[in-house]
Amino acid sequence: METNKAKASISFFLLMMLLISSCSAFNITKLLEKEDDFSNFNEQLSQTKIADQINSRKTITVLAVDNSAIGGLGDDSSVAKAIMSVHVILDYYDKEKLTNLAKTNKSAKLTSLYQTSGLAKNEQGFVRVGADDGEITFGSASKGGQMNSKLVKSVIAQPFNISVLQVSSIIEVPNINANPSPEKAPAPKRGKPPSSSDDADSPSDDDADSPSDDTSDSPADDSDSEAPSPSKHHTPPKPKDDTSDSPSSSPAPAPGKSDARAAAAEMGFGVVATGLVSVLVAFF
Repeated sequence: METNKAKASISFFLLMMLLISSCSAFNITKLLEKEDDFSNFNEQLSQTKIADQINSRKTITVLAVDNSAIGGLGDDSSVAKAIMSVHVILDYYDKEKLTNLAKTNKSAKLTSLYQTSGLAKNEQGFVRVGADDGEITFGSASKGGQMNSKLVKSVIAQPFNISVLQVSSIIEVPNINANPSPEKAPAPKRGKPPSSSDDADSPSDDDADSPSDDTSDSPADDSDSEAPSPSKHHTPPKPKDDTSDSPSSSPAPAPGKSDARAAAAEMGFGVVATGLVSVLVAFF
């Protein structure tokens, strides 16, 4: 009975240790502190905060360079961070696994931590791995990348959790820049303010094209030109007084003074003549 209790206690203790180790699988900074040849590389991981990203993952491979080759990072801190993140592969690879991969797939590409930054372009976030004369080589998958870094040895290996491999030199990535300038969106085009010349062509100000002001093209004026409408201020033309060709319906004009005298003289002459005739008849 007591033996079973002891076995159960040991099993529980081992299970708890396994759970604790799985929650915090590794600490890259503490692991590299034991390797004096990689002190500069370890310092760069801490300064660029890449170490925090490595420790937050469960499966990782770090391609590390020793102190003699760290100078390839340059002086720009932002670019150094980008290059350091290229040397962190998002899977577990040891020497044996890489050798088999290079033999079976000559154009194998590994995904790096830089690919997750959102800054990688033109495959800058991928590392190509190949085999050259029995040696494992690495290079940027970006256009123009050279396979200039070689696998030297395995430094740290915790199977399926973390692998630290020494490479001969920094992997050069063409045109890498941690802070690329964002493309500016084109500014919205603004309408050209109307000028004095544009106002002259504006339909609202164009008297020549305005329907209300255009008297030359007005339908009312066109009808007037074809058949003029009567107007109370317009007197129709008088007909010609042609008495020789057609009788006139209008009354005869009143006689003048000379005509009245002639008529009176004729009347007086008639009366005198009539009187003389009467005297002569009575006399004879």
